[in-house]
Amino acid sequence: MATEFVPLLTVEEAAQRLATGERFVRRLIAERRIAFVRIGRHIRIPASAIEAFIHDGTVQPITVTSLPGRAA
Repeated sequence: MATEFVPLLTVEEAAQRLATGERFVRRLIAERRIAFVRIGRHIRIPASAIEAFIHDGTVQPITVTSLPGRAA
């Protein structure tokens, strides 16, 4: 059974990808709002978890046709 390699990021690397501080990433971990892996006392975040967090938080722009009561 072959397993796919999933890149793991440190808290610092995850913060850089999100353009935030490490404190924010640690809060996401503490609140269980992002997936993480515990390796001994070290915390690693799958790169896919960062991508999913960004995707889930993405807000689409409003268009004229998407407004209630507006016909296309």
